Order: sequence, then structure tokens, then C-alpha cells
Amino acid sequence: MKMMHSLRAEFAVLAAVLCLAAATHAQDTAVTSKDGTKLSDPVVIAASTPEATPERTPAGAATVKNDPKADAETDPEEVKEVYAYYNNYLKEYRLGPNDVISVEVFGQCPDYCKLNVTVPPTARISYPLIRDGVFVAGKTVEEVAAEITKKLDEYIIDPKVSVTLDKAMSIRYSVMGKVVSPGVRVMDHKISVYEAIIDAGGVAKGGDKSKIVLVSYNAQGRLERRTLNLGDIESGKQEMVFLSPGDQVFVPGKGFSIEKVFDYLGKASAVRLLFGSPF
Repeated sequence: MKMMHSLRAEFAVLAAVLCLAAATHAQDTAVTSKDGTKLSDPVVIAASTPEATPERTPAGAATVKNDPKADAETDPEEVKEVYAYYNNYLKEYRLGPNDVISVEVFGQCPDYCKLNVTVPPTARISYPLIRDGVFVAGKTVEEVAAEITKKLDEYIIDPKVSVTLDKAMSIRYSVMGKVVSPGVRVMDHKISVYEAIIDAGGVAKGGDKSKIVLVSYNAQGRLERRTLNLGDIESGKQEMVFLSPGDQVFVPGKGFSIEKVFDYLGKASAVRLLFGSPF
């Protein structure tokens, strides 16, 4: 019996020694990664190095655009004259069916902002919180903004409403330069260059009726011009020329050069808004 107890004790000691040796060997052969982390350890997720991000323009920072208005002080008098007529017309523009407007309320988008709204034949646009909508026909964008502001004041504290004209869809033409009454007019019937100049009061003193310039948009959206002799049209030597929607008639003369105006026409947003372009 004593011998059996002795053998059991020896086997127990031997088993303990073998276990200890196996554990030591496992520690010595553990694989270590380049950063010193043992692969047998719990996985360590390294924080990624932040990548450099490009600088962003602060919100609200102004961006410079090629706007003819920015050079108003250095522009020729001809450009200033045309710019003033076109922009004053837009400020006083009366809305009608098919015009496109946008209504925005500062800090209340998108709930109370409506973009690219086409004025329907009834001229009444729907608007949140205004049950019967807003009648816009015959009103300027400022008048529409004032009306919406008044009605929203019951629901929103000090609403800041802005209404913008995105597209003026009624058909127009213009007669500028050396005429008695230059300006933008609505084309409500087929009209010739001759009639358009007569409606503008006729050629003014110093105007050159032999070099009337007709400016139109072509199918590619570029401005084209042709020179007409009003005297030849009056005498029947040249056929009558009729205007297309968006045409612009210029009567040159002393103090008004079409060459100085033509470059402006291609850049001015007011011109595209009033007279349109295929693009």
C-alpha cells in the first residue's frame, strides 16, 4: 500500500512539471506583431491617423462672380444705360401666369420654403398655413413677400420672407439706344422692327437709322446680331423684319455704341432672365 501511494505521488509531481513546461513553451513561442502586440492577446484596434482635409470656405463667405454689376463704375455709359433699364424693369415686374418664383423664410426651410413654383393660370399659389393660398398676379415680388410675411406673422415670430423671380415667362422684347422712349415691352402681338421703333417714340436726335442692330439668341443659346437699314425698310428696298420673342433692338448713334454693349449682353443675368435663352 505504501508503494502505491508513493507511485501516485510521483505521477502527480510529474504531471505538474509537464504542465508547467508546456505553459512556458507557449509563452516563449507566442508571435509578436511589429508594434509589440501579441497575436494571442485580445485584438487591439489602432486609431487611424487623421488624414489632412482640404480647407473649406466658411459658411456665408462671399464668392466673386463675373457679374457686370461689379464693374458698374468703370463700364461705358451705354452699358450703364442698358443695365439700368433692364434691372429697373425687373424690380417693377408684375407677376403673371407661367412665371416661376421661389419663396423662402429664413430659418424655416424646408417647411415654409417653396422653390421653382410656376404661377398657375389662376395666379394663386398654394402655401403652408395660408388656407386660400396667395394671389400673385399683377404684384411685384416685394409685394408678394410682404403679403406672405403678414399672414405668417400669426404663426411664426418675426418671419423673414424673401420672394425671388426665377423665370419671367411672359414674352418680351426691348428697344434701346437712340430712341425717344427706350425700354422693355411685352410682345402681345406680332411686331416688326419698324413698328417696335415707332412704339418707342422713333429714332431720337443723333440716332443712326441706317445701322439698326437686331440681337437674338440662336438655337445654340448664343447671341447673334444683324444690321438693318430702317430707311430701306421704310422705302420698301428691304423686306419687313419681324421680331421673335426675346429680341433686342438697338439704335446706335452719337454716344451709344453697340460694340460696347454687346459683350455685356452675353454676361448679364438680367438679360437672360428677361429675354431667355435655350440654355
